[in-house]
Amino acid sequence: MTVLKPTTRRRAVLVAACAACAATLAWTSLAQAQTAAAAYPSKPITLLVPFAAASATDQLARALGQAITEQTRIAVVVDNKAGASGMIAAQQVARAAPDGYTVLIATNTTQAANPHLFRKLSYDPVKDFAPVTGLGKGGQVMVVKADGPYRSVADVIARARREPGKVSFGSGSASSRVAGEQFQQLSHTQLLHVPYKSNPPALTDLIGGQVDFMITDTATGLPQIKAGKVRALGFSMTRRSPLLPDVPTLDEAGVKGYDMSYWFAAYVPAGTPAPVVQRLHELLGAALRSAPAKAFFESAGVDAWSSTPEELRAFQETETRKWGQIIKAAGIEPE
Repeated sequence: MTVLKPTTRRRAVLVAACAACAATLAWTSLAQAQTAAAAYPSKPITLLVPFAAASATDQLARALGQAITEQTRIAVVVDNKAGASGMIAAQQVARAAPDGYTVLIATNTTQAANPHLFRKLSYDPVKDFAPVTGLGKGGQVMVVKADGPYRSVADVIARARREPGKVSFGSGSASSRVAGEQFQQLSHTQLLHVPYKSNPPALTDLIGGQVDFMITDTATGLPQIKAGKVRALGFSMTRRSPLLPDVPTLDEAGVKGYDMSYWFAAYVPAGTPAPVVQRLHELLGAALRSAPAKAFFESAGVDAWSSTPEELRAFQETETRKWGQIIKAAGIEPE
């Protein structure tokens, strides 16, 4: 039989006590997280939208918020924090309490494109957030002023080649900006980029004649197309939009190889307990199947998209690489 020396025995007792303490703390933390998840949500949830009211992200957030309230009888507040290419909203969520009550309704702009568009971000798109679920994917439409001089994509390209740097395009998101930059690259033209805080104000200026064209999400562009205020010239994806069947794709319109889409997803601050993330995932999954969300998807030409947190994390990683390649190929220098 081995006899431990007094100091060895004390060390062994101390190690055992520390292990027991750590186990107790871990069990307590897990129990607290499970209790929080069981009670979640017990107070209003805030959905932070990085773009202005009436933007596609805003419309989706309001549809989801309505559905969550119908499920839980808990109020959902949609808070628009437009500006700085979504960085204002993303930073606010990154610094919020990790309890599931502050949710970023993010897009590829905040989570995949911004790291390549800016030399310094006020948040880390990966480390500062816990992924919850994907929400939707959609395409964009190139629009011009309805009573303006452009009747086709070819008209825009012809003038841009006659007058390099004179034809302007507005953008209020990374998707919109990179869509315009890719158009410039593939059409072999030189354009003037005019940035906005969000797509709706850019569209307002387009209608007012301050910019020549923009490539905007369908949710923002469709109402103005139907109202006759703007003319749709081309769709950004490789297949036509079922909501705009007579509008050719930009590839069909002569900009060969053109293909651009965007996506929405939900994130919470890093450190949010896994059981709370899972409960929010369930609520958002049900909300995506709700009548308000279906109405948004159908009217906006957006496809519903749900994922597990792990799938969203992997998707974001892939998308970050893809957007980096697109931005580099378009010759966009980080600001």
